[in-house]
Amino acid sequence: MPLDTAQTPVIMHSTCPHDCPSVCALEVERLSESKIGKVRGARDNDYTAGVVCAKVARYAERVHHPDRLTQPLRRIGAKGGGISAFEPISWEAALDAVAEGLLKAEQRHGSEAVWPYFYAGTMGLVQRDGIERLRHAKRYSRQYSTICTKLVATGWNAACGSRRGVDAREMAESDLIVVWGGNPVSTQVNVMTHIAKARKGRGAKLVVVDPYRTGTAEQADMHLALKPGTDGALAAAVISVLLAEGHADRDYLAKFSDWDAELEAHFAGCTPAWAAGITGLSEQQIREFATLYGTTQRSYVRLGYGFSRARNGASAVHAVACLPTVTGAWQHRGGGAMQGQSSIYGLDETLIQGLDMKDQEIRSLDQSRIGPILTGDPRDLGEGPPVTALFIQNTNPMAVCPESGKVAAGFARDDLFTCVHEQFMTETAAMADVVLPATTFLEHDDVYVAGGHTYLQVTKAVINPLSDCRSNHEVICALAQRLGASHPGFEMTTWELIEETLKASGLPNAKTIHAAHWHDCILSYEDMHFLNGFGHADKRFHFKADWAAYGPDFAAMPALPGYSDRYDRATPKHPFRLVAAPARTFLNSTFTETPGSQKREGKPTILIHPEAAADLGVATGERLRIGNDLGSLVIAVELFDGLQKDVVVVESIWPNSAFEEGWGINLLISADPGPPAGGAVFHDTAVWLKPA
Repeated sequence: MPLDTAQTPVIMHSTCPHDCPSVCALEVERLSESKIGKVRGARDNDYTAGVVCAKVARYAERVHHPDRLTQPLRRIGAKGGGISAFEPISWEAALDAVAEGLLKAEQRHGSEAVWPYFYAGTMGLVQRDGIERLRHAKRYSRQYSTICTKLVATGWNAACGSRRGVDAREMAESDLIVVWGGNPVSTQVNVMTHIAKARKGRGAKLVVVDPYRTGTAEQADMHLALKPGTDGALAAAVISVLLAEGHADRDYLAKFSDWDAELEAHFAGCTPAWAAGITGLSEQQIREFATLYGTTQRSYVRLGYGFSRARNGASAVHAVACLPTVTGAWQHRGGGAMQGQSSIYGLDETLIQGLDMKDQEIRSLDQSRIGPILTGDPRDLGEGPPVTALFIQNTNPMAVCPESGKVAAGFARDDLFTCVHEQFMTETAAMADVVLPATTFLEHDDVYVAGGHTYLQVTKAVINPLSDCRSNHEVICALAQRLGASHPGFEMTTWELIEETLKASGLPNAKTIHAAHWHDCILSYEDMHFLNGFGHADKRFHFKADWAAYGPDFAAMPALPGYSDRYDRATPKHPFRLVAAPARTFLNSTFTETPGSQKREGKPTILIHPEAAADLGVATGERLRIGNDLGSLVIAVELFDGLQKDVVVVESIWPNSAFEEGWGINLLISADPGPPAGGAVFHDTAVWLKPA
């Protein structure tokens, strides 16, 4: 096909790479070898079902954005100065400079002074996780990945023993769907497709548990707008009602769980009256929900991530996971629960990640605490060296990480060498010494698993790479050669890595899966419903979680399921609770650069109850200062009655530069790790408000 001459679209299959459980199967219009048109959900995939979110549907805006990076850059001006602070250089010069920067850090302080840093800008396994192979080969500091899933996975696994659950497609066969701590209208639109099937075909009810009236809550039959951090109390009170009203399946509990008299007595005391005082909900609301849940066999709980992102998040997830075990809902089609499906795939990533070179003695640094780490916090560094070199792919910590004041101070250090491999001049790239231009998912090959469904997908590049952009895998292999790092994975193409990984995992080969577009890795009905036993050694559901098996901070965890008051509660000094929820048309800091998303979101605002705004003497469009002990920032007011009076919401993640004083919402978010195993606490913040 001649370059850029085709006008009749050719439909190509691909996979959305972004940090979302849907991992949508896509149909992409290829207009030429370097240009795409529309992007749609794959119509013949029964999970994606032809649906894709608006931000990905507009992906041509991102791929063909005029501000995409197209050549390597070297900083010649001040850190944070933007594109004007850089000059173009060749790839050879850029890679030599990066290798030199990493080697100098290693020579001065040892290999642990270098920290390869990454996350989920792409969820493709080769392009995302290949940085681990370089890390292990060079004995650089390891990364403890906590920013997204650690808390929710810990809570779920402590209950069920394996991170799997009822197939999302079964929601179409449910009579009640409970979306707890998620907003799929914004963050996982395919869930709404399957909910709509159940509502239309079976008259199913939708209940949403969320601190504010999200787009999903607006469509619900019942919305429980509880106070942030109180989900465990609500779950315990629901169980109390289930027991009192005779909705517990005693035979199921005896066969499949560790239920005993101590638990019976514990939940008897967790009454709706008790929970009402904690959650801010009424006793009637709690009882109505509990009775609806208890009288519906085919009840499906879709647990989101939102309520896990708190200091008591793991215990809250554990408590909510108890519900279908009390009623025995796991026994019925369309009944049970699901948080994620990562345990079903069984992929052997040894070759991709270089796991055969991994040394557990090398220190591991918590990615969520990059601010304290870069500013020398001894709680993180211990007796080890400072981090004096960063190699960053797939993430934008200047915008997305907690305690962004410390993050900025750390990146500003004169002794820190930083290379960022990126698609745009993000706020993190602007702090780098060398910036390398990266491909998008449509410009390289990869393999994907999912959290929200059961399909494994293999993709090939749809179009040629833009200008001089290179994939993550290409850059890692080129650096490995310069750094003297040796491993078979550095000598292989992306496709060869995919092929060998699938072979080692006992899966069909890459060509077969690519030709079919996807491969369903679903386990048996009995395994997905835990009817062959739960994932623990004793095959039972654990109401009494063995928290010591999941993390070092187990002493902070409650012995029995329910409410833990270990979170940043409101006080006279900080009377409001802040939720920093995802904006509908952003995905973390991705899409903040696209015109469609910018137009939809407008500007950063704070959602505040009209009564609270009246008490403060502010109205819509006026300015508020919001703050806590970490700092303060100015933001515009938007009156909103879909939350409790002492709760405020800032939908983000906006760039820091979008705010009046140059500080975004993560300035106020603590980098404290959530027990027992760590995890970022983005939705666990008490603040004060005053007119600006």
